[in-house]
Amino acid sequence: MVARASNEVAGRLAARLASETQGEVLFSAADRGRYSTDASIYQVMPIGVFVPRSSDEVKLALDICRDLKVPIVPRGGGTSQCGQTVGAGLVIDHTKYVRNILQVDASASTVVVEPGIVLDHLNAALKNSGLWFPVDVSTSAQATLGGMAGNNSCGSRSIAYGNMVHNVLGMTAWTADGALHDFRRFEDCVGTARELGLRVRDLALALAPEIDKRWPKVLRRVAGYNLDIFRNQNEKPYTADGSVNLAHLLVGSEGTLALTKSLTLQLSPLPRHKVLGVVNFPTFYKAMDTAQHIVAYGGAGQDAVLSAVELVDRTMIDLSLQNPSFAPVIRSAVIGQPDAVLLVEFSGDDRDVLVRKLAGLVELMGDLGLPGSVVQMTEDGPQKKLWDVRKAGLNIMMSLKGDGKPVSFIEDCAVPLEHLAEYTDGLTQVFRKYGSKGTWYAHASVGTLHVRPILDMRNDGAPKMRAIAEEASALVRKFKGAYSGEHGDGLCRGEWIQWQFGPKITEAFAQIKTFLDPQNLLSPQRIIDPPRMDDTRLMRFAPSYRVIPVKTALDWSTWNVQNDPATERTSAPGTGGDPAQGLAKAVEMCNNNGHCRKFDAGTMCPSYRVTRDEQHLTRGRANTLRLALSGQLGAEGLASDTVKDALDLCVSCKGCKRDCPTGVDMAKMKVEFLHHYKAKHGYTLKDKLIARLPDYVRSASRFAWLLNLRNKSPLLASLGERVLGLSAKRSLPEWRADHFFNSNTPSASRDEVLAAAQPVVLFVDTFNGFFESENAHAAFKLLRAAGYTVHIAAKAKPDGGHLCCGRTYLASGMVDEARARAREVVESLLPFAQKGIAIVGLEPSCLLTLRDETLAMGLGDDAQLIARQALLLEEFLARELKLGKLDALKSRLKPLGKQVLLHGHCHQKAFDAVNPIIDVLKLIPGVQPELIESSCCGMAGSFGYEASHHEVSMQMAELSLLPAIRKQPDAIVVADGTSCRHQIHDGAQREAIHAAVLLARQL
Repeated sequence: MVARASNEVAGRLAARLASETQGEVLFSAADRGRYSTDASIYQVMPIGVFVPRSSDEVKLALDICRDLKVPIVPRGGGTSQCGQTVGAGLVIDHTKYVRNILQVDASASTVVVEPGIVLDHLNAALKNSGLWFPVDVSTSAQATLGGMAGNNSCGSRSIAYGNMVHNVLGMTAWTADGALHDFRRFEDCVGTARELGLRVRDLALALAPEIDKRWPKVLRRVAGYNLDIFRNQNEKPYTADGSVNLAHLLVGSEGTLALTKSLTLQLSPLPRHKVLGVVNFPTFYKAMDTAQHIVAYGGAGQDAVLSAVELVDRTMIDLSLQNPSFAPVIRSAVIGQPDAVLLVEFSGDDRDVLVRKLAGLVELMGDLGLPGSVVQMTEDGPQKKLWDVRKAGLNIMMSLKGDGKPVSFIEDCAVPLEHLAEYTDGLTQVFRKYGSKGTWYAHASVGTLHVRPILDMRNDGAPKMRAIAEEASALVRKFKGAYSGEHGDGLCRGEWIQWQFGPKITEAFAQIKTFLDPQNLLSPQRIIDPPRMDDTRLMRFAPSYRVIPVKTALDWSTWNVQNDPATERTSAPGTGGDPAQGLAKAVEMCNNNGHCRKFDAGTMCPSYRVTRDEQHLTRGRANTLRLALSGQLGAEGLASDTVKDALDLCVSCKGCKRDCPTGVDMAKMKVEFLHHYKAKHGYTLKDKLIARLPDYVRSASRFAWLLNLRNKSPLLASLGERVLGLSAKRSLPEWRADHFFNSNTPSASRDEVLAAAQPVVLFVDTFNGFFESENAHAAFKLLRAAGYTVHIAAKAKPDGGHLCCGRTYLASGMVDEARARAREVVESLLPFAQKGIAIVGLEPSCLLTLRDETLAMGLGDDAQLIARQALLLEEFLARELKLGKLDALKSRLKPLGKQVLLHGHCHQKAFDAVNPIIDVLKLIPGVQPELIESSCCGMAGSFGYEASHHEVSMQMAELSLLPAIRKQPDAIVVADGTSCRHQIHDGAQREAIHAAVLLARQL
């Protein structure tokens, strides 16, 4: 029906939504494209997208769509693995506004919420009450409660708390006719809700023999509708007292029966203590076979609850070790090179009891022939870090380069525990038969396996998917399991509902759907009348998918590879056949998991945290780039204004480079985009002034007094905003005639440093050299005080200028100019790098360019050698400290009796370079630095200076950075980034200093 919807209907729909609501009406090709995918393999273009400002506007949209006969696809975080949140109707995104906590009753341990609220946000709000919502899904930082109810989500701790259906007490929801109903205990329901209950009860009674015969008798069964609320088949009854709750019929219905207005949830007390045992196994089979024994052991006793038994396999371990954020955590948990580990968690109120329970686990493993196999974690910090890696597991597995990717379609089949090892062994043989290999991780406590065979969905993936699914289903039936055990049906498993339940129960499902939605307006072709799972027309990489040839400015060849699905080995860089020379494959690494929507920690994604717009999200940008590179947004490709709009608020923080489980580096992609866009549309005067600052800064500094008049004159500031677009609300960096490069600092010569016993090269960038020279002087003083022979980096062929990393050119898309500067740096510093002499810098964005973008400029092995020796000042000092070389410096540092607040630059966070600052500042007696947990400060080079970005820049700063600084007015604020210091100056009226300055002051 919707496939034939005319442009006229779409226009009328958009016009009515715009005139009758205050919500956001998004009908452009790019907006529709960004909502055409979720975390599945599917892509279905919606007719449009609506972002309601209130739940009342959801009702208005429903009424309008009913009038125009346009279906509705409700959407939360868009993290569905099976295609539940994509469809050809109107997508309604609840996450921006319809996300309120409506009522908390701590005495009854209940909460009423709107469907768009994210699980982690709810639990953060509940924390002080000592309560939490315990359906702890791996996507808790981005999954919404409405989406979780739609899928009947489960989570890592379902062995203790059950599934979503066990924790929902009631739902208010609109049926397709626009009527609002209260779905709760059957005996309390009235009107249509009660009539529905009576019909479902009659169906359940009539089908009792079929239900008893066909319904999976496992905790993890989420397929179809919960018809068994009147004849329980779940090993954990839906209600504690055996009553029937009609809200449970909506749970797991995937938006096909009603639109949720609010949910009433049962909360649980927060466990006072948790301990974790990480059990290392030599073989995967042994891990699976042992799970049943661990569960049996964990179930004995009441004072310590077994709350999780989770598998991490060898593939996930190896991929995690390649991620700088996850590697140290994994190393702390494994013993040797295990083939798999099980995370075994016990929870309770008595820590001593839990520790004894953990000791019993160690003893059990010894009895089972695996002595010394358990890493014991009793402190909260290490446990949380390891659980964070485990939560990222599915997405970590998607970081495999090449067209072969682990594909989700049989990944959460659930079988009884006693058959788990045999089932996994059988699946392994099936994968091998079709030339593939599975990536595994599992909720081993409940027999649910997240297994994804590696398939190439561009080529022969679809037929192999069908063949594997049919053989896997036979195994599931053999072991009396559930084919859909956690992630729902959607486009992927809908056709297997009849296979699981048979024609009679499937017909009963259709009757329930027809009663509540006779026009088939709500999420059509889900659960009822679903498409074939392998219909390639519905896939992201459909047969018509083609990448536009692109000559890239940066080297993306490391992404341009193919892989062997059976061995996971990748081919040589540049051999992947990507017409965009690897750029398209790098963009396609985004699997839409939505990890970039998190707010709790890390940097990613600062612009989304401010706007909550899908367009201004790493995922949204990656989707926009993918659509552009494949011609789905028109012939302009990368050079289009649509791509420009999507990347406009990207601050190039590199948070995604570190935080994204699949390593999507949007900052580098923005450089590539700017190169192509500016090549077509030209550079503005502002672009040229900022990019070429290193070229003219020395000459301009002679007129410092004149240039600084701009900061003193509102008239000049206003003129600068009109002409250059630089905000009059911002002060600009102060020029100075006396700067580091004309200060005659006694630098050691090249020959002297090459011959020195303790040599170091100080790489002074444009900003610290010309605008904040005190930082460069402090670093020079500090290194000399520590006993190093210091050479100030200079051009090998002097021409009156200073060495420049090329960062400002990259920020404007001038890649060729940046490459010329980078080549000059490499040639000038190569002799030092060849001798293993550290090249030490002060400005994170400049120094770390040598470890990042410089390597993508085709400068060969010499650039790699420079990168290995390039260190920020604190990284160098922290390294030397570990080598015992800073005793002389430590003895000279005077105590400091003030609190020190530390703000880490985004690029420092991306390269794991914040902890060295803390280690080095602790050299000062009495100093215990407090790290401000913040995302990007919002300045991001020139971004925050621009009038068009000033408001967003300040909103980013106000999220956490500036409030944290205001709370401690007497603290010393340390920030290494020149832009960060400027933001703190403008936003908090506080002077932040470089770590080098603080250390030098204490000498």
